[in-house]
Amino acid sequence: MVNPNAEINRLRELMPATARMKTKLMLNDRQLDVIKAEFPRPWQQTHAVSINLDLWHNLAIAERDLLFLRTVCWVTLANVLKPNWYQALAGAGLVGSVVEVLQGDAVGVIAAAGVTALAGWQIWRGASGPQIDIAADDKAVQVSLRRGYDQADAATALIRAIEAVPPLEGRRVLTVNELVRCQNLRRQAGRSEFSVSEGYRR
Repeated sequence: MVNPNAEINRLRELMPATARMKTKLMLNDRQLDVIKAEFPRPWQQTHAVSINLDLWHNLAIAERDLLFLRTVCWVTLANVLKPNWYQALAGAGLVGSVVEVLQGDAVGVIAAAGVTALAGWQIWRGASGPQIDIAADDKAVQVSLRRGYDQADAATALIRAIEAVPPLEGRRVLTVNELVRCQNLRRQAGRSEFSVSEGYRR
C-alpha cells in the first residue's frame, strides 16, 4: 500500500519547478477517477489535482509518474487566455454586440453575437480538445526525461497507465480520445511509424 505522505512528497518533487507553486495536491478516496484535475480557470491562482489513493496504488511507479506529469502538464496547457486569432475575433464580436445594442440594430446584434459565439466555441475547443491532450502527453514525456526516464520507456509507461485506468474507474473500454493518445505515444516509443498528433494540431 502506498504511504500517503511519502507519495505526496514524491510527486511534489517530480513536478516541474514552475508548477509546484501553482498546483495543490489532494487525496480524495471518494472520487471515481484515479487522478482528477478541474479545467483551469484563468482567475485561479492555484489548480487542484486530486488522487484516489485506493486506485492509485494499483499502478506501477512509472505509470503513476507519467500519469501525474501528464495531468500537471494538461493543467498548464489548457489555458483559455492563450493569445490567438479566435480571441481577437471574440473580443471584436463582443464589442460589436455592445455597439449594435446601443444603436438598436437587432440584426447587427444577432450577427455580432453569432461571431462571438463561434469564436468562443473555437477557443473552448482549442483549450479542451484532443490536441491539448496529445500536447500534454508529449510534454509529460519530455519532462520525464529530466527525471531520469528514457523517452521510449516514458511513452510506454504512459500508454500502460492510460490502458490501466478505465478498469480501475469501472469502464470497460478506452475512449476514442484515449486510443488516439496511445497511438501517438506508440510512435514515441518506437512501436509505430504512424502518428496522429499532427492532424489534431492543425
